[in-house]
Amino acid sequence: MREAVGQVTDPELRQPIAAMNMVREVSVDDAGIAHVRISLTVVGCPMSERINADVTAAAAAVPGVTGVQLQTGVMSPQERGELTSLLRGSRARRENPFAASTHTRVVAVTSGKGGVGKSTLTANLAVTLARTGLRVGLVDMDVHGFSIPGLMGLLDAHGHAPHPTRIDDMILPPIAHEVKTISIGMFLRAGQEREAVAWRGPLLHRTVAQFLTDVYFGDVDVLLLDMPPGTGDIAITVGQLLPGAQVLVVTTPQQAAADVAVRSGMVARQTGQQVIGVVENMAPLTLPDGTVLDLFGSGGGADAARALSADGPAVPLLASVPLSPALRVCGDAGTPIVVAAPDEPAAQAITALAERITRLPMPAPVAPVARPGARNLGSTGVRAGAARV
Repeated sequence: MREAVGQVTDPELRQPIAAMNMVREVSVDDAGIAHVRISLTVVGCPMSERINADVTAAAAAVPGVTGVQLQTGVMSPQERGELTSLLRGSRARRENPFAASTHTRVVAVTSGKGGVGKSTLTANLAVTLARTGLRVGLVDMDVHGFSIPGLMGLLDAHGHAPHPTRIDDMILPPIAHEVKTISIGMFLRAGQEREAVAWRGPLLHRTVAQFLTDVYFGDVDVLLLDMPPGTGDIAITVGQLLPGAQVLVVTTPQQAAADVAVRSGMVARQTGQQVIGVVENMAPLTLPDGTVLDLFGSGGGADAARALSADGPAVPLLASVPLSPALRVCGDAGTPIVVAAPDEPAAQAITALAERITRLPMPAPVAPVARPGARNLGSTGVRAGAARV
């Protein structure tokens, strides 16, 4: 009975509840009634109903059990502190675990301009990697134009993103399609989702740093960063905090988009990051009658790859994703196309892209760069920012 109950997995932490000291009492009386008492991490735990159901089912499945009586409590502050220390392991509080990681591949998906489908590609790439069995985290770094919660199907009927569970100063990212996901949209109060997030450099830097330090992703194999368009504050901050990240540059076939996309790759290199390839999105689409629709032209992805190769190591064109109405429909519905329509040409191109990325060698660890003029910014960014919006 104790083993069966203890093996129940916490849906957010993805750890057995016994390993997290959540099981308080397990016994069976003479009538075969199982008496189980557990402690959840916080009051109002959003996963309480699921945990209760899983524990009850696990206890009821033990031979000889005729019924289950479950009592649920909440951890004390000391117990929560012990849990966060256990989860962090040897890592100090407020330490960036990805700064010089040797086992997590960090990929920043960037573009020079908006509207090239970068976020849609990032969301589908994350889900594709997770479906291969990899442990995947996804950070929506586009603070001003966040869209990842919607693309990942995390919004409720009213368009609200879920608020992450907090265990003291540790933030647990919501999970969708087996991808641990975090976005500034999850910290806004109800009714603010459509308001502008008008933040400047220091607050943006603080928010990015908190996403990397306070959000508990656990031991992930891949951490994808959906970067904002352009080469501004967030791109520079990510370059300083994650100089060992690999960079994927997204463009459309249009020459104007490709020219701007090259600049985002050049900025990444200036911070020491490695540009691993270019993805051409909205590439020519072959219609049922065999004709080709090149709405945005052709060749922009190859041109961007050649331009980036001229200024450093060779940069390949890793994928050409054709223009796809289904990709747009699935994105609006919150169901990635790689799940809803895996045989679509766009989905197949993204699946091939994921395979190519996993075959690339891991980058060598690089020490993070100190932020020039940085000072102690005090309270955390998302908490302070959410109060300002």
